[in-house]
Amino acid sequence: MLRLKTSGHERFFQSPTFEATFGGGEANVAVALANYGLDAGFITALPDNDIGDAAIRELRSFSVNTEHIIRAGERVGIYYLEAGANQRPSKVIYDRKWSSICEAVPGDFNWDHIFKGVRWFHFTGITPALSQSAADLTLEAVMAAKKAGATISCDFNFRGKLWKYGKTAPQVMRDLVEYVDVGIANEEDCQKSLGISVDVDVESGELDHQKYKDLSQKMLETFPNMSAIAITLRESKSADRNGWSACLRNADGFFLSRHYEITDIVDRVGGGDSFASALIYSLNNYDDGKEALEFAVAASCLKHSILGDFNRVSVSEVEKLMSGDGSGRVQR
Repeated sequence: MLRLKTSGHERFFQSPTFEATFGGGEANVAVALANYGLDAGFITALPDNDIGDAAIRELRSFSVNTEHIIRAGERVGIYYLEAGANQRPSKVIYDRKWSSICEAVPGDFNWDHIFKGVRWFHFTGITPALSQSAADLTLEAVMAAKKAGATISCDFNFRGKLWKYGKTAPQVMRDLVEYVDVGIANEEDCQKSLGISVDVDVESGELDHQKYKDLSQKMLETFPNMSAIAITLRESKSADRNGWSACLRNADGFFLSRHYEITDIVDRVGGGDSFASALIYSLNNYDDGKEALEFAVAASCLKHSILGDFNRVSVSEVEKLMSGDGSGRVQR
């Protein structure tokens, strides 16, 4: 997607300029995984024009494989971002209708070729929210990934502003999650994307860890094909100050991460994607579920200090924060 952000903390059109960069859920994950040294690729549809070319160049600059991107359609999806401050929240406006990926249909991609040798496939709940054809295409992709033997992860990512084509999120997402091995959610996604809840109040800003323990258990009972569920726990005290932690449930039990107090947020957009990408990395590189969770939470904590959608951190930087070094002192 094309990201158009107001300068600093300005309101929309307070000045006649936008900062133009690229981002988007699955793309953010691919970039972060490539930064961690993994062989990561991104699959989408982009128009055959200068904007599509620029998007591909951006992905390639991070060593993301773009060979399976098809050139079709007329436009790149856009989102407009107004960064909040203090008690004024950030605001996102989507302009995604008639974009190339919204108009892509089953049969446009050669999944047998794409998934040859692939060990992991990740998607989000944003893509199937765009259009019926995008939802059908996502189902075709997960079925092909499962057939190819890939592990499948999904960040449920409920976006109420996008579900506008006549289906509710649970009507679509519950069928997709039947193929998912590793689920990723925030405090409202399980409820609004899948219709599963245990009376967690997503608006209060207060966390009841026992309820999330129960929610994670209910998720694995509802979707027995799922081997793990991770839930990020954000305490939104203001636009600039959040508490940040997460929990993970798998066959070994329930784990709760260290809590981070993030007091000067630079950019929280992409925070969930940074968690998802780090969890994928850590589940493939750590044997212990608790340690894998701690890596993901530390990586996403660092993302809040970085402007833009992408998490531009290294494994060593994440592991340093995991070890307890969060002083922010100048490194010379």
